[in-house]
Amino acid sequence: MTFAQVLLLCLGMNAQIEERPRPAEWEKLVPGGRYMDRFDTMPGEQLVAAHWGAEAVRTRLVDNGLEVEDMSIWGGNILQGADGTYHMFVCGWPEHSRGGHSFWKHSTVFHATSHHLGGPYRIQESIGKGHNPEAYLLPNGHVVVYTIDGYYESTKAILTDDATPNMWVFGQYQFDARGHRIIEGLSNLTFCRRSDSSYLMVCRGGGVWISEHGLGKWSQLTSERIYPPVKGEFEDPVVWRDSIQYHLIVNDWLGRIAWYERSLDGLHWIVEPGEAYTHGFSRHADGAVEPWFKYERPKVFQDEYGRVIQMNFAVIDTLKAEDKPHDTHSSKNICISMNKGLLLEVLNTEPIDERTRKIELRIKGEADFHPADEVDVKSLLFGSYKEVNYGRGCRAVKTRVEGNDLVVTFNGKGSGIDADEWAPKLLGRNKSGKLLWGYAKLPYVNYRPVMLSASAAYTKDGKEMVDVQNFGLSSSPSQDFKVKNAKGVEKTILVPELKPYEEVTIALP
Repeated sequence: MTFAQVLLLCLGMNAQIEERPRPAEWEKLVPGGRYMDRFDTMPGEQLVAAHWGAEAVRTRLVDNGLEVEDMSIWGGNILQGADGTYHMFVCGWPEHSRGGHSFWKHSTVFHATSHHLGGPYRIQESIGKGHNPEAYLLPNGHVVVYTIDGYYESTKAILTDDATPNMWVFGQYQFDARGHRIIEGLSNLTFCRRSDSSYLMVCRGGGVWISEHGLGKWSQLTSERIYPPVKGEFEDPVVWRDSIQYHLIVNDWLGRIAWYERSLDGLHWIVEPGEAYTHGFSRHADGAVEPWFKYERPKVFQDEYGRVIQMNFAVIDTLKAEDKPHDTHSSKNICISMNKGLLLEVLNTEPIDERTRKIELRIKGEADFHPADEVDVKSLLFGSYKEVNYGRGCRAVKTRVEGNDLVVTFNGKGSGIDADEWAPKLLGRNKSGKLLWGYAKLPYVNYRPVMLSASAAYTKDGKEMVDVQNFGLSSSPSQDFKVKNAKGVEKTILVPELKPYEEVTIALP
């Protein structure tokens, strides 16, 4: 089935959807310019006609992800145990429940396992009531499974070979909005661990929060959402961090289009052009599309470098309102393998700008990748995403082999790299035509930056005050800092040197 056929099929379902217009410049994006270009195929071998599902997905890979014949499955992300077992944390409810899919409010969180990352997963235990779970690890090895309005914490490090019995203890987070408005409430939270073992969280509304320990107080840093400044019914963000930067995908559920963003510190974000994903994009190894009607609750599984090697989605074969009890509609969790990208490092020690004549880039070799033998050097483009995503940027002029690595020298002209750049991008192909891509680390960039954040202004003893805290991972020097008073007027204050997490109270002029 072609993509056009899938689209017509979906539009013919009396769907409560809105087709969002794409920016005209997206037509000029080259392969690899979109995040969606990184999706590979769905793992699995059992392609059979299943007992439920709309016609378009009735024949599918039933050993992919988690599928239970008499249960609606939703959400779910994966953690790996020390013995190699994969642990998926999802929620679900009986398919025949009153109201059908709308019974999600009474769903149960489950712990499922598999010996293969792509599945099939089998439910091992019930954790407790809850919806839209996301699991993450604490430094002590305990697993935290967030659900709407609370979390479950394991009483032991369940991903190790510890044989002692485990229990799940329910708790609730403490939130300190610091006077900022909370956008769309605190639900559908997503988490990632920072390099100092603190945690960054993004809520459904697009607010950024930090917790020094992952279970203590969460402090809000933002008053406005960090999502793209476009029309969209945004939900289901997923945030993660690799060895260079933070990444975020957020889904416009009504427009069925997701957006991709990147950040150096997790607070200030740029939006890359092109769809992160849309509908009807999951495919089998032979190219056949498995076109689910809705793809929601995206989650990532990362390798030891933080690269995404698989994404998981909650999928449903029809409108949620059309999924009734005792019918042939339902939902499951699917897995899609990803093109993980390359390990890259810029060798220039001086900051790169428009005057830089040459740029040296190290493409690192790996056990399954030998760049000197595999890279089509003539296909490579390097520079700012603003250039490379549109087929522009620097071209390679020579190479040299250093051990298992390939060092490529680029003509520096047209890189688009400036003082605000922290992760220039590479696009190209291997000699078989497969997409090569990656973001490069710059040796002169501080990847543990200062992150000053002011509370909302408040009055104390007749004076207007703000609390300024450094949520970054480096000490901040004494500096001028702009804040807003209670009337929204911008003021400049002098903030003294602050260590990470240190806070100071300052009176506004």
